Amino acid sequence: MGDKLSENWAQNVEWTPAEIAYPSTELEIQEIVLRAANDRKKLRVIGAGHSFTALCETDSILMSLDSYQGLISVDHDRCQATVRGGTRLKLLGELLFQEGMAMENLGDIDVQSIAGTISTGTHGTGKSFGTISTQVVALKFVNGKGELVSCSVTEETDLFRAAQVSLGLLGIIIEVTLQCVPVYTLLLQNHKESLDAVLSTVDTRNDENRNFEYYWLPYTKTAWTKATNITTEKPDRTSFLNYWTEFVLENYSFKVLCEIARLFPSQNQRISRIVAMSVPTGRKVNYSHKIYVTQRLVKFTEMEYNIPAEAYQEVWKEVVRTINRGRFDVHFPIENRWVKGDDIFLSPASGRDSAYIACHVYQGKDFRDYFHTLEEIFRSFGGRPHWGKMNTLTADDVREIYPEFSRFERIRQLHDPDGVFINPYVEMLLGVS
Repeated sequence: MGDKLSENWAQNVEWTPAEIAYPSTELEIQEIVLRAANDRKKLRVIGAGHSFTALCETDSILMSLDSYQGLISVDHDRCQATVRGGTRLKLLGELLFQEGMAMENLGDIDVQSIAGTISTGTHGTGKSFGTISTQVVALKFVNGKGELVSCSVTEETDLFRAAQVSLGLLGIIIEVTLQCVPVYTLLLQNHKESLDAVLSTVDTRNDENRNFEYYWLPYTKTAWTKATNITTEKPDRTSFLNYWTEFVLENYSFKVLCEIARLFPSQNQRISRIVAMSVPTGRKVNYSHKIYVTQRLVKFTEMEYNIPAEAYQEVWKEVVRTINRGRFDVHFPIENRWVKGDDIFLSPASGRDSAYIACHVYQGKDFRDYFHTLEEIFRSFGGRPHWGKMNTLTADDVREIYPEFSRFERIRQLHDPDGVFINPYVEMLLGVS
């Protein structure tokens, strides 16, 4: 997030809330919601501000759950943990580790709150794993009427499927119960490879590795692959060399190249080739919550689309052909990941095993033409955007690509009849008020 709670991490969305609230108890959260409802004010919640859209924007009441974090209870027999909604993923990883537990899978950013993570359908990679929302077995939230509401995989199941990915529209998630697994150690292997070699073996790599993903460097034939698997090896010792490689080189050196590409647009293709030549290879062993995370200091704007897994090869070839025509001044790597399908109403992976393609543009550069062109490709194959990433969907589009939207909307109206949690962006995106 930026220096203040009125901008997101990428600093591409800024706003001025009339009030910022930092509740530290369940009762305080209820009181703030009731006050907003009685005064006919709007209320949005912000976590780390890692959404690139205006999901958190409001000129009324902005609530942060930073003072509402931590474990509530642990059930070791079931390997389940209940945590407060504001708990950041980095803290969550450490708290679970102390209990001998871990998340089954994670994405590569750990600054988000658990509530924000699931509300936007955030995911990692691995064809056997769903989005992070699928690791949730029960939820508790304060709805737009100030009521405490609970739901789970066995109770109020329709409500639960709506709340697992809700964009913050049903209420403020205050408790999340997670199905965890015992602590495990991962071996991460990074390789610099040819794009053609990766594409010809994508299915095999997804079958043979617990987690697989790769990045393509635009205008090159180079891919950077990342595969992780459970290992019995002991975690590596943290060293200055590791710090230098992972933190300094992959952030500060890359930022210098990004600035050159921004100042001299004609050099974007050359910069991409330089980055391709410097792709790091190697291996790393550590506990799972430390392996998943990539520290990112270079800011960017991002668009990420979910597409049916079976359409991946055709979609990707069209993406590469389009970029290689040289129309765009881009150099940021494009990320490719895979996710198991689910039955969550507003999950991008609802009803289908999926591939995700994430496109990035360095902060301060115009992303509109690039994103729009690629979005047209994704949409032509039934693409659905990650809810926290840039997109140009309209309410008609959402109703078309989400068959269960009407069921979600009926539940939303029941729990927030006065639209306390609606902001202008959500109103435009979903056609609700």
